[in-house]
Amino acid sequence: MFQATDPATAPSLTLIEAGFTAIAFAISFALPRMGSKIYPRIENAFVGLARRKGLSVAVVGFSALLLRLAILPICPIPLPFGPDDFSFLLAADTFLHGRLTNPTPAMWMHFETLHETMIPTYQSMYFPAQGLLLAAGKLLLGNPWFGVLISSALVCAALCWMLQAWLPATWAFLGGVIAVIHIGLFSYWVNTYHAGGTLTALGGALLLGALPRMMKAPRYRYALLMGIGVVLLACTRPYEGLLLCLPVAFVLFRWMFKGANRPAPATLVRMAIAPVMIMVGAAAWMGYYDYRAFGSPLKLPYTINRAQYAIAPYYVWQPPRPEPVYRHEEMRRFYHEAEMNYYVVVHSPVWFLPATLVKVFEAFLFYAGVALFPPLIMVHRVFLDKRIRFLALSVCFLACGMVIEIFLIPHYVAPFTAAFYAIGLQCMRHLRVWKPEGKPAGITIVRFCVTICFVMAGLRLAANPLHLTPLEWPAPNWNWVWYGPGYFGTERAGIEKKLEQMPGQQLAIVRYTHKHNSIEEWVYNDSNPDASKVVWAREMDAANNRELFQYYGNRTVWLVQPDTVPSSVTPYPQQPAAEGAH
Repeated sequence: MFQATDPATAPSLTLIEAGFTAIAFAISFALPRMGSKIYPRIENAFVGLARRKGLSVAVVGFSALLLRLAILPICPIPLPFGPDDFSFLLAADTFLHGRLTNPTPAMWMHFETLHETMIPTYQSMYFPAQGLLLAAGKLLLGNPWFGVLISSALVCAALCWMLQAWLPATWAFLGGVIAVIHIGLFSYWVNTYHAGGTLTALGGALLLGALPRMMKAPRYRYALLMGIGVVLLACTRPYEGLLLCLPVAFVLFRWMFKGANRPAPATLVRMAIAPVMIMVGAAAWMGYYDYRAFGSPLKLPYTINRAQYAIAPYYVWQPPRPEPVYRHEEMRRFYHEAEMNYYVVVHSPVWFLPATLVKVFEAFLFYAGVALFPPLIMVHRVFLDKRIRFLALSVCFLACGMVIEIFLIPHYVAPFTAAFYAIGLQCMRHLRVWKPEGKPAGITIVRFCVTICFVMAGLRLAANPLHLTPLEWPAPNWNWVWYGPGYFGTERAGIEKKLEQMPGQQLAIVRYTHKHNSIEEWVYNDSNPDASKVVWAREMDAANNRELFQYYGNRTVWLVQPDTVPSSVTPYPQQPAAEGAH
């Protein structure tokens, strides 16, 4: 298990990766034939497997699944540790109890927390797909994380399958292997409960993988997969998904009217029935969900919560919202310090471009890392390459759409994951044949880049004894890097476990100091707090606290202080006599 180390003294895995990459780049020019005997043997060993396309897709998917299970003694099943984790787990618990949402709790003002709505109903503020995935993992395998794990394996397999439609089979298999390392083992997509990147990336891979196959040999299954991909995008990241669907729709409709291999119109109509029904059904269900959870089929997730609490808007042309009346200082601090201050920077004419470049850099670190940067020296050739020019132009369309967004976390652009991989691999193909001054430096650079990915995976596994532990929570940049977060959330989970083992029901009153990091929120409950063994609540003024104690008069009351070192739980002082016990 990864133990926390001091980020100020722990060597940075990113710097180590950068150092390896710089050394490899230099060696590739100084000794361009280095490894020319051993590397071909390794590559030839996998050629036969890569050319068996169905088998290679299965191998990639099962490798992601089995390898992540194999390293559980080192990288355990993650604990929920951030606002998004708990928000999606609330949705999962709601769905597991056969409900789309929950009534507002009687003591809701004490339960107000980040990224959950309390009014008009009590539910996660996010789109429901990730919550449904977590619910399935809990229902079928006993832990919601297994839903994340399976979706991660499916993404790796789907990326390999998608790449087979755009690139030679051997390169598609290499892309699948890199996906296992970068996504399936260590990334925050598989080691948190909240990202939703796996489902979104899966939707994008299905859409982009089915598109060229459909245009080459129209089949009902490709139309169906495209419909499923659109639904996954709509139920996870609809805006970014739309940025992918629009260029795909343009190419698809152009093919339908002018394509050489297009089937008869009647056949096209028949092929469209199933995917259209899936999309219409999903839209109807989403409308009903929005109606039950947020009061109207036209009020999408996010909107209610943002209207109630947020100040900073999502897009650069929008003005800030009026500041609402916050009942809790920690929430006010989050929306001011974590969001509004950043909005001011991005909205500034002076800092807009630098902030945008930083966002691009952060996303690049996640999807490629430093080791896969050198092949991008060939990116100009990708735009001249008819094979994947559409994917390159689609990413340009994404860039135009994302530049107007204030915030960017890597999973926001997950619909384009498969496109990123295809472009990176095509850059590798061009670099592989590059011979400056007749020296085969290009192929050596590509081989070393891939090798560094494996070396960094090994270092990530050995991080604890080598004192290379990833950053502690709440570090601001743990989701930049493909080697993912450490083992976060231990203190809250430890206190909760301790309270659950005590006889009777418990009430945990959380008290923060004025120096508390607002993103490190502890007040989260399941879908029915009144029936929970442990209820987490915010400490408020004496009158509100007295009302809370009276309502939960049959519970033992504890004071939880997350900001002490270590975090502490003690009997709540001066607990009033219970009246009207609930």
